[in-house]
Amino acid sequence: MATPYTGDRIILKDLGFYGYHGLMTEEKALGQRFFIDLECGVDLAASAATDQISQTVSYATIYDVVKAAFEGRRMHLIEAVAHNIISAIFDAFQEVDWVILRVRKPEAPIAMVRGEAAIELHRVRP
Repeated sequence: MATPYTGDRIILKDLGFYGYHGLMTEEKALGQRFFIDLECGVDLAASAATDQISQTVSYATIYDVVKAAFEGRRMHLIEAVAHNIISAIFDAFQEVDWVILRVRKPEAPIAMVRGEAAIELHRVRP
């Protein structure tokens, strides 16, 4: 396994989803936008050398796993949402050694004129 958070990576940024995660009654009833950024540590040497999709992890398939995990169940905290997504990625892709995942919530129920609330988890395959 590579040193955590170094080396090759597959990156998906600014993935937008609509969800019903949150503590507040309004969040659970009305929902809101969420944005996800992630980096997955994967050795890309074979796919770079062969130009064959069979030698890598498809970012389209990673997206499908992220979407299913995000939409699979409602949670109170975005920390739990991120943990659920990372667990799903590790379960689906043995090739992924580590994940950095950020969940951003631009309509968090706080009195901000501009900006977003966010968390970021860094996890190495258990």
